[in-house]
Amino acid sequence: MIQYFKNIHGQTVEIDKPDMGVWVNLVPPFKDEEFIELGQELGIPVAFLRDSLDIDERPRYETEDNVKFVVIKTPTENNSFNDSDAFYITIPICIILTHTQIVTVNSFDNGAIKKFLNTFQKRHPDKKNMMILKVFEKVVQNFMEFLKEINHKRNQFENSLYEKNNNEDLLNLMRIQKSLVYFVTALRSNEMLMMKLERTNFLGLNEEERQYLSDLIIDTSQALEMANIYTNILTSTLDAFASIISNNMNTVLRRLTSIIIIISLPALVAAIYGMNVELPFMHSPHTFYIPILCALVVSIFLSWYFMKKK
Repeated sequence: MIQYFKNIHGQTVEIDKPDMGVWVNLVPPFKDEEFIELGQELGIPVAFLRDSLDIDERPRYETEDNVKFVVIKTPTENNSFNDSDAFYITIPICIILTHTQIVTVNSFDNGAIKKFLNTFQKRHPDKKNMMILKVFEKVVQNFMEFLKEINHKRNQFENSLYEKNNNEDLLNLMRIQKSLVYFVTALRSNEMLMMKLERTNFLGLNEEERQYLSDLIIDTSQALEMANIYTNILTSTLDAFASIISNNMNTVLRRLTSIIIIISLPALVAAIYGMNVELPFMHSPHTFYIPILCALVVSIFLSWYFMKKK
């Protein structure tokens, strides 16, 4: 689906066809015919439009036929029905600059573009470079918000794991760990992209815009540092829980071994007195009580010994 937005007297208005200074936004579902038609109408290489369909597309930039193409990663919730998948994943946003329009292509519905749309009435479509930087800003804000959500969920699952010690909370922590892997990888790539854009001045930024991009690089570095910190904390937490579970298992096995020994030796005494051979005290009227007394003495002694050794 293709959306056309224009800023008219400080208000965001959706129009039916492209015009000068229009923001063109492509959202699912996609049709190949729409890509071809829009590419011909705006003079955009169709490959630029199709690249957004690859969820593994890496942040990069290139130019072809005087059309600039930039890809950046943004976080979004994972709608997978698999309970072992990550809570959040990262998806590409493709930004295309033509002579008169800015085009964004999204393989999934995402919060960064929604935030950009909500503030589009404050934008100046003629300043396309600043509009790209504003999209970058919304992406960084999205990462920050999702990282805070991840940290909040991590605390909840950890507290629940301390109380219940069940497998479901461990699985949820593993899903958070997978999400952080996606975030760290995407943030590192986004940071490298912005640094290359600053170094090469691919967008032709003026001094004010270059300073704004420098601030975004710093914010991205902070988000990356947060993601790394949360990843290290979670890794340490999972390792600690693994050690606790292993220690608890060893304790249970020691107890079971002690119980088996305490039970097996008295059973050995009873088995010996059950043999069809000549045994001591076999003709005594107290023969029944002798093995029971011996088994009881052995059990008490072993119990005392294991309690002393803990």
